[in-house]
Amino acid sequence: MMDELELLKKDWQKKDVAHPKLSYNDIYSMLWKKSSSIVKWIFVISILEFALPHLLYLLPSTRNNLNIFGSTGFDNYFIGFSVFYYLVVFYFIYQFYSRYKEITVLDNAKNLMSKIIKTRTTVKNYIIFSLAMILVTVLLFMLGIYLNNDFSNLISEMGDNVKKMSPEKLKHTLIIAIGILGVVMTVIMGTVYFLLYGLLLRKLNRNYQELKKLEI
Repeated sequence: MMDELELLKKDWQKKDVAHPKLSYNDIYSMLWKKSSSIVKWIFVISILEFALPHLLYLLPSTRNNLNIFGSTGFDNYFIGFSVFYYLVVFYFIYQFYSRYKEITVLDNAKNLMSKIIKTRTTVKNYIIFSLAMILVTVLLFMLGIYLNNDFSNLISEMGDNVKKMSPEKLKHTLIIAIGILGVVMTVIMGTVYFLLYGLLLRKLNRNYQELKKLEI
């Protein structure tokens, strides 16, 4: 469905139509409302993206974690990494909220253009950070497994086929499996980010280009 601004553009291109005369403020108001709505959706999606995996964790079937780190103490480093991750994610969510609140009170095209640029930069940095954290998480799991030489507890929680493996073979199998899973997850999340945030950023960029025309 075309938005109001695009419909007006098409009407302006028709020779036999009496064109409505829109003022600077009329066009700016449309772009401001569209931009505010887009940034609001960026903020909402970032919250949903963070909350949904944690809601799934509440299901009983997802709470049975395997002790892949054994007695290496590596899980303490992983906890520290998780704290860092949560702090940065909360920071980005706060930034999205701040961008939304800033845009809702702007009164001229120049300021709106500036906030659009900042929002685009924040979203791109968030995507880069999120994808990088997936890879770092995978590397931490692989390193933790590599340092773990006691798989007795882990083997007891797995199927009969796994119990027949030697600890060394199990270690290599887990490292390879987690590595492959990490690549697949990075590709999937990259695609999701491209579809969700990429679509919103393209719309925001179109608004930015329209605002530039107003300033010429």
